[in-house]
Amino acid sequence: MDIGFIGLGSMGQAMATNVIRAGHRVRVWNRSRGPVDELVRRGALAAATARDAFTGDAVISMLPTDDVVRSIIVAERLLDDAPPTIVHVNMATISVALARELADLHRARGLGYVAAPVFGRPDVAAAGKLQIVAAGDPAVIARVQPLLDAIGQKTWMVGAEPHQANVVKVAGNFMIIAAIEAMGEAAAMAEGYGVAPGELLDILTNAVFPAPVYRNYGAIIAEQRYEPAGFKLVLGLKDVRLALEAAEAVHAPLPFASVLRDNLLDAIAHGQSDQDWSSVASVARRRAGREPHDAKTTTPS
Repeated sequence: MDIGFIGLGSMGQAMATNVIRAGHRVRVWNRSRGPVDELVRRGALAAATARDAFTGDAVISMLPTDDVVRSIIVAERLLDDAPPTIVHVNMATISVALARELADLHRARGLGYVAAPVFGRPDVAAAGKLQIVAAGDPAVIARVQPLLDAIGQKTWMVGAEPHQANVVKVAGNFMIIAAIEAMGEAAAMAEGYGVAPGELLDILTNAVFPAPVYRNYGAIIAEQRYEPAGFKLVLGLKDVRLALEAAEAVHAPLPFASVLRDNLLDAIAHGQSDQDWSSVASVARRRAGREPHDAKTTTPS
């Protein structure tokens, strides 16, 4: 297939690489040039503009925020000149409101549109093992399934309306950061009794919560291994805000999401914006009087 790919962050680079390896012709565009040059070395073609990438059989976009999606796809009116047979596969984590708006814009122009956000970190993306949540017209999804197969190990179909996939993604990221926060708080409490965070989290993520999210983030928290970031904390704040916004729209209270938002803001105020979002665990540790990398514990009498 003739594919355009827009957005080459750490996730986008890995995903585009796997599409190239699957034998597709891939034209890539990014706001900064470095990732484009790297993908060209891997066999991609450089697109001079985002509009040049928005051609062919399909275009995949992996942009970081609503504002960036609006500035590139909506404000630049990329849909206006897109060929009528193209399918746009939006794999970014965006708001439910923007997801609905994009679906309407594509529908008005008769263009295929699939929402297909992913679960997984850059190393998982590089291995082609992402979990993909897809929604849209089943016939349109079928046309781009070979691309999804190159990127992920499983595609979960959740509905005919694209925004439904974004709801699942926002809900999933809320659950992940909630798990991270719970582990951080539990570790800070146990450390006060002389139980090392690594020991606690090794037990609990194997005996009680033997799931990838708990095991992977539990190890990161225990080791305080927050750099380089697999997913930046500032983007975690963005996703919690997306959850709050989506919940408010359907009058569904998310009280813990408000706590998470405030704790992420606390972390950002302490200079952690570019650390991994699991570094929010350090907020609980700091409040318990144990600064990062301070091994001291206080055992109550």
